[in-house]
Amino acid sequence: MSATDLKHVIRDDVTRALEEDIGTGDITAALIPFAQQSSATVISREDATICGVDWFNEVFKQLEPSIKVDWHVSDGDTVIPDQVLCKLAGSSRALLSGERAALNFLQTLSATATVAAHYASIVAGTNTKILDTRKTIPGLRRAQKYAVSCGGCFNHRIGLYDAYLIKENHIAAAGSITNAITTARTLNPQANVEVEVETMTEVTEALSGAADILLLDNFSLDMLHEAVALNNGQAILEASGNVTADTVRAIAETGVDTISTGELTKHVRAIDLSMRFQ
Repeated sequence: MSATDLKHVIRDDVTRALEEDIGTGDITAALIPFAQQSSATVISREDATICGVDWFNEVFKQLEPSIKVDWHVSDGDTVIPDQVLCKLAGSSRALLSGERAALNFLQTLSATATVAAHYASIVAGTNTKILDTRKTIPGLRRAQKYAVSCGGCFNHRIGLYDAYLIKENHIAAAGSITNAITTARTLNPQANVEVEVETMTEVTEALSGAADILLLDNFSLDMLHEAVALNNGQAILEASGNVTADTVRAIAETGVDTISTGELTKHVRAIDLSMRFQ
């Protein structure tokens, strides 16, 4: 994703969030005099990898551009409990109205980055990359995929449009793995073709069809070793299914190229952050 694309994503994400939260107007913030100014500090209450700085900034940019945000950390930085993340100063009304939306982005994207950083640390020293999946929070896919990269892991395809992933039901509908690969090459010869396989027989067929990537679905460690040996560098091998922090190192040590897991994006718990007004 280019910097320009990301800028548009951030703007649109924040616009939707503010429309959802503020709607026709923040009636509680309206209790505060219009001209009143305040300052605030955001702190972390736990260990985390930070992500979402630009989303946080965009909230206040859209509400009141004169608000100043002084960051002490950047995306990808690790923080500890009670560490100051940023300080803000400006319109009391805008700070109050934007507090929840800004923290929601920062907490959620930091959660994704923190999980990604944990997984990346577990496989450190191997040649295996950890990939995300399409199991993302609706409406926040590109934001979460950015957070995954901030945590040191890598993005799989963005959606259904930028790469083939031929799964069990596709194969059944197409008649065979070979038929599915052949049709994919005809329709979109420039796109990578990945095939989900569940048996060694299917591995052989996918390799014979010159698939670019094989998704080894729920393979045992012994089967993963066998697939790596049979593949011998022909295709990229991606392991998936039942991947957890407890199993990912052993999977990586089989020699697969990548491991994909929805854990990075769908099982996250928001990082505990707090905005304190002075």
